[in-house]
Amino acid sequence: FKIGQFAKPHGIKGELSLFSGSDVLEEAEDPYIVCDIDGILVPFFVESFRYKSDSVILVKLEGVDDERAAREFANRMAFYPIGEMNEDELPGAVAWDHLLGYEVVDERYGNLGKVTGIEDSTLNILFRIEGEKGEFLFPAAEGPIRAIDTVGKKVSVSVPEGLLDL
Repeated sequence: FKIGQFAKPHGIKGELSLFSGSDVLEEAEDPYIVCDIDGILVPFFVESFRYKSDSVILVKLEGVDDERAAREFANRMAFYPIGEMNEDELPGAVAWDHLLGYEVVDERYGNLGKVTGIEDSTLNILFRIEGEKGEFLFPAAEGPIRAIDTVGKKVSVSVPEGLLDL
């Protein structure tokens, strides 16, 4: 899930400004960040970090040792693997936002469509899915969701009996 966005380099030794409201770096044993580099998700280990303010973290990534290398990260989104988080640490519906645009594929019915929105106005979070048969809501719950493929941008599900008939 997205934890923030890099801004310009901070100083000349490769430190980066990361705009983030997340504290995942604090809680991780060996913290790392994932960035989309030319369509490939690439992990970068965090050498050090410190807070500049409530919303800005100064991050030093391993192998990024000068201002020129740090400039390559300017305006890139920073992600953290959802599988590395404890379920109680996930920031609710915000964590589901990273699935926008993912294909939803059922084990029996095949491709159901794409996730176009997250409905979090009730206690149960729902995906808004748009497909060939129109738009419908699907529970964002552990039971019906079988797997999430972040590389292939696909959510594998098992549709509960009768849900598509509603």
